[in-house]
Amino acid sequence: MPPDRPDTVLDPDRRLVLKQSGVAAIAALLGQSGAARAAISAAPMGFTAVPASLRDAVVVPPEYEYRVLYRWGDPTGIAGNMPEFRPDASNTADEQAAQAGMHHDGMHFFPLGTDGRRALLVLNHEYTDEQLLHPHGSKPLTLEKVRKSQQAMGVSVIEIQRTSTGWQQVLPSPYARRIHGNTPMRVGGPAAGSPLMKTTADPAGQRVLGTFANCAMGVTPWGTYLTCEENFQGYFGGPSDPAFRADTASRRYGTVPGGQWVDWFRLDERFDVSRHPNEPNRFGWVIEIDPMDPNSTPVKRTALGRKRTESATCTLTRDGRVAVYMGDDGAFEYIYKFVSRDRVNPGGLAANRDLLDHGTLYVARFDPNGQGAWLELRHGEGGLTPEKGFAAPAEVVIKARLAADAVGATPMDRPEWIAVHPQSGEVFVTLTHNSQRGAPSRPAADAANPRAGNLGGHIVRWREAGADAAATTFAWSHFVLAGDPTLPGAATHYPSTPADPFGAPDGLHFDSGGLLWIQTDMSGQAIGKGAYANLGNNALLCANPSTGQIKRFLTGPRGCEITGCVVTPDRTSLFVNIQHPGETRDDGSGSPNSAWPDGTTPGSARPRSATVVVWRRDGKVVGS
Repeated sequence: MPPDRPDTVLDPDRRLVLKQSGVAAIAALLGQSGAARAAISAAPMGFTAVPASLRDAVVVPPEYEYRVLYRWGDPTGIAGNMPEFRPDASNTADEQAAQAGMHHDGMHFFPLGTDGRRALLVLNHEYTDEQLLHPHGSKPLTLEKVRKSQQAMGVSVIEIQRTSTGWQQVLPSPYARRIHGNTPMRVGGPAAGSPLMKTTADPAGQRVLGTFANCAMGVTPWGTYLTCEENFQGYFGGPSDPAFRADTASRRYGTVPGGQWVDWFRLDERFDVSRHPNEPNRFGWVIEIDPMDPNSTPVKRTALGRKRTESATCTLTRDGRVAVYMGDDGAFEYIYKFVSRDRVNPGGLAANRDLLDHGTLYVARFDPNGQGAWLELRHGEGGLTPEKGFAAPAEVVIKARLAADAVGATPMDRPEWIAVHPQSGEVFVTLTHNSQRGAPSRPAADAANPRAGNLGGHIVRWREAGADAAATTFAWSHFVLAGDPTLPGAATHYPSTPADPFGAPDGLHFDSGGLLWIQTDMSGQAIGKGAYANLGNNALLCANPSTGQIKRFLTGPRGCEITGCVVTPDRTSLFVNIQHPGETRDDGSGSPNSAWPDGTTPGSARPRSATVVVWRRDGKVVGS
């Protein structure tokens, strides 16, 4: 086992200044107190805000610099196995298993030692662009391409060190590891051994091969990393056989026959739902990974519920248990909370090895009066009975979406990341957007999701009753109704004037000083058009929740999403991921509209997702 294992986690284009607009009904709702506001001090946001930009570049304030640290295809640093990226993407599947995966997403910084100069970065790889992943695209599909696709997702563990010239990757490193779609994993919690988890390859229902569709993340108080399986349904399919009838749960989760995003089922039988209908039940979970031990087996923590899991944000309850906040990233899906049965013990992972396997899973109801309740998902209660399709406790977590339907949770506008204020304990969640809100046969606007055809997205905040994460009630309000305030009918709300506007909030991260870092994910095909015409490329914004000030800190290259932001404990470095640059292909050529970070013009290089590190030139706190 590598040394230095910690027991716990140590913890500049023309500027657009736009006027606010809104409607009276929403203004009245926003005027509700919802929760008391704590006056939390944070470093003044004195940086020069960058303008909205459509440049194919990363743009930071003039007081700052950045460096590209870890790109898709860079070696992870596994000793004796460090293949370099080939510009034509001709690396093999086996080589990809030792390289950075595609489409970097959630990420965390784990310090090593006490001097702040060495650390592990652990980051997710969400999905693949098959046209970029292979030299000539996905057709014809081959088993080698399927394997490479599976091994281009998952998680990277890399070691970094701060030198006189800034943060650099350590190559090789005893910690370096890739976890991907073919990595063996263990099943923990109530679904382990359930009949719905058993397959021909795993008749015990306790061992799963791989993880993929890894989006947001979390970190436990004892220093482990939680990766979340989000759009897993896009990789399951099967022949369109009229004789095959998908059950209610399969339809609810989208794991049905037919072609999907990538037709793995044609060459990897376990993804054929007509032959292995239980295999999809083994995905959609939160997975616990020990970043300090490259030989450890990841564990799927089924007590936290199966869904298109987005975020697994941990905080402590008043009596020392852990609460985990999670979203389900789908239109009209829900927000969940898990509270452990047992208290967190000193002694790191060894003392808390199975803590996430026992506890209570809740789902949120947002009431019109600014109050809310956590509805318990307990077998035998609230309609979660055998007569209603929940034969055992395991089925409640395996079919968490159906359980949440049954108890009357509030359908939200695509719940994304969740962040907890480090001082006040107030919880913030991004609802990235939902164009279906108010459409025929779809839920109408409601108090928590107040705009029909919601393209801007919004951020909701709540405070648990008694400031205790174990509470079953809470008070909520809106922090932001995002979008372009100059557009008629946008009905935006920003908590201060002026504020730099944005659309489709996605990633969230609180630094230790209480600054909230907001990352956006407007669709590459929509950037610079329609509702997003004045918002530029996706951006990283910095907000002070106590004053409502919001400033644009960074903009990304064309077509990208900004995600995975994490600030070091000393707040002098910020790491952030630039995901899927060049996603837009709207010129008719089918070619990416970006060559970042290796090229200067589209077509000059294959675009590559990458981690960048940002710092102030004078070494002061990031965000100041």
